[in-house]
Amino acid sequence: MNAVIPQPRQATRTGATAGPRASGSWRVHSADARLRDLATTVHALLAPHLGDRLQPLGAVPDPDAATLTLALDGAASPDFRTPVGLAPTGEAGPVDESYLLTVGTEGVDCRAATPAGVFRAATTALHLLVTSGDRIPCQELTDAPHYAWRGLLVDPARGYLAPGELRALIDLAALYKLNVLHLHLTDNEGWRLEIPGVPELTAPAADGTPRAFYTTDDYRELQDYAAERFVTLVPEIDLPGHCATLREALPGLPAAPAPEGLTGRFPFVPPLDLTDPATAKAVATILDGVCRLTDGAFVHIGGDEAVGATEESFVQSIRELRSRVREFGKRPIGWQESSRAGVGPEDIAQFWVDVPMMDLPDTAEELSARPELLAAGHTLEFIAALKAFFAPADHDLARILDGGGRVLLSPQSHLYLDRAYAAQVVPPGQASTAVRLGFPTYRPRDVEHAARWEPASHSIPDDRVAGVEATVFAESVESLDDVTTLLLPRLPSVAAAAWTGRAPDWNDHRTRLAHHGRLWEQRGLAYLASTEIPWAGQDPE
Repeated sequence: MNAVIPQPRQATRTGATAGPRASGSWRVHSADARLRDLATTVHALLAPHLGDRLQPLGAVPDPDAATLTLALDGAASPDFRTPVGLAPTGEAGPVDESYLLTVGTEGVDCRAATPAGVFRAATTALHLLVTSGDRIPCQELTDAPHYAWRGLLVDPARGYLAPGELRALIDLAALYKLNVLHLHLTDNEGWRLEIPGVPELTAPAADGTPRAFYTTDDYRELQDYAAERFVTLVPEIDLPGHCATLREALPGLPAAPAPEGLTGRFPFVPPLDLTDPATAKAVATILDGVCRLTDGAFVHIGGDEAVGATEESFVQSIRELRSRVREFGKRPIGWQESSRAGVGPEDIAQFWVDVPMMDLPDTAEELSARPELLAAGHTLEFIAALKAFFAPADHDLARILDGGGRVLLSPQSHLYLDRAYAAQVVPPGQASTAVRLGFPTYRPRDVEHAARWEPASHSIPDDRVAGVEATVFAESVESLDDVTTLLLPRLPSVAAAAWTGRAPDWNDHRTRLAHHGRLWEQRGLAYLASTEIPWAGQDPE
């Protein structure tokens, strides 16, 4: 078997048994000038795995080296149906990412009708090179995605990641055929994007401490780097709630009208009131700047957890945010709560929660059996207030579908990867790391739990699904190693479901994963060596 993830749709062993040596010398070659830049990108992706066994581009070919060939060939595209959902690039129809990969005695041949398809084939070839042992068996693989939007959200607002660290995550996403990196750039804890015209947002703190943020040049360079790997960056400016850093930078903005009896009961940052002219002007300047800086077609407006705003105020804010993003030439996306401001066929809402999914106790006895909730200081009164606040979420999905909108699937139950690992699958040597990672009130789960998520389980018609997106919020992270330990080994299963449209077979998937620890190690990525997986001799320490 091959250990490619996601598993290709069709894999056929060919007559020859002895394929090229994965452990030998390799070169990347394309005779097509249109793929010159792509060859450079593929070469860079291979370098951490092959080291000095990878010939420099343009060097005199080593006669003993196997060849990874990249070629555009319209006849090579397999006859699969058009992918479901939205093209994150904003193109009118989904990009053709289908490909044909052939392993012969002299190397690996990657063919597709588009550069995107050739690149997806090349990532498959990389998996074969790293996971096949000494020789890659001769075979033919044909493949194409089910969903057009396959994303990963990362959270530099709470846990800043330097541009180089984001590039490592872009590479990781691309290697598992994800094509969106959703950047949660703003929250109560931080504002991470320089906005021309609003320097206060990224100015040093009152005590002179510099803030960590991405300059406009950083952001442009990250977009270029991602685009070379067929990944689109989607920025999120999370409003009208989650606005503490904006309020600190622009003091004096009035609070949104609050529901009667809520003020003073629970601590929260007052949401913005976008009916206030000064607030609306400041937000318009911010969104104009973000839209001008963003190459992709989409800007995420947030819209979640606006605790302390009346329904009327929240609806007005969401409509203002959507209107501004459209005015500035982009398509808005919001969290599912944004559907309460009305939904039309042009709207996209990211589904993440309902009350049953929150998995909260109803009785003191049930609460006593949840040490993670007790440790976080949760009481039955607070839990009841949470359930009441989130009760409208139980109707958001129906509201989106009834209005003709599209759903971006990110259910907290399975695709929120900022969830602690179940203690029984954590190896002893990683216990101290695992115990501090994960959102403290989520029930810890094993890797199999995430891998068994079925996109169809939400009973959403395929033509109403915008795509699939995993998230890794950064409430508990302190480093890139923490982020990748939360992602790996869970992210590949989400990527598999997004690419194939269904959960991978767990027994087959865990066998494939067993060979991917080597891939992560070669890239310097930390991971959780779950005891569920029969690792092939790797050491994550």
